[in-house]
Amino acid sequence: MIGKKQVTSFLTGAAAFLALATVALATDGFTFFGDAETYSPGYNSPTAVQLRSDPTPGWGGIDFDVAAGTTFADIDTLSTDYNFTEASCGGGSPRFQINLDTDNNGSFDGNAFVYIGPPPNYTLCPGGVWQNTTNLADPADFVDTGQVGGTFYDTFATAQLNYGSATVLGIQLVVDANWFFGGANQTVLVDNVVINNSTYTFENADSCKKDGWQSFTSDPGPFKNQGDCVSYFSTGDKNTANP
Repeated sequence: MIGKKQVTSFLTGAAAFLALATVALATDGFTFFGDAETYSPGYNSPTAVQLRSDPTPGWGGIDFDVAAGTTFADIDTLSTDYNFTEASCGGGSPRFQINLDTDNNGSFDGNAFVYIGPPPNYTLCPGGVWQNTTNLADPADFVDTGQVGGTFYDTFATAQLNYGSATVLGIQLVVDANWFFGGANQTVLVDNVVINNSTYTFENADSCKKDGWQSFTSDPGPFKNQGDCVSYFSTGDKNTANP
């Protein structure tokens, strides 16, 4: 079993988390911090995001925008495609972390952690292959609520019963466990991140150029040509791709 101290020692406050982060890219719906950057190709698309935990700064991640008034009870979908290119899962990383205000006074009280990898230890993820987490927020799935008074192996059903009214201040997808691998880099590619009704593909209209439109072999593609692809992203996804 992974010790809670290990997976919570990185940062304990949402403000501290973002204050220490080095912002690499800001765009609609998310911000990169630490050692995070776009990577090509993605999974059935031109672009993914590479998240790396290395000696300096030791972490990389994506901070996703959260609609005002979102509560923990509203979280019903968390998933991503992922591919380890260095090391594997372990040490509580990678993970989604949900920043909670449990007493709804406007301040951060603790994170709920949703780990990526095979439970119960969340280690030994295969490398060099794309795979999908499936939905990690199903009622029977585990969520670590130890920082807000729960347990390492709470189910979502139990956690939302106990903390469902807590305000969600933010959600990040984080990699920070190079220490777990003796200081070696922990690097993972992520694509098609789904948080509730929002899917993050990390593409824009520029991704369609130089034959990039042909790389969309699954949703939001395929596209019939570059113009169709550019129109899709330029109109805010209102121009539906071809079936």
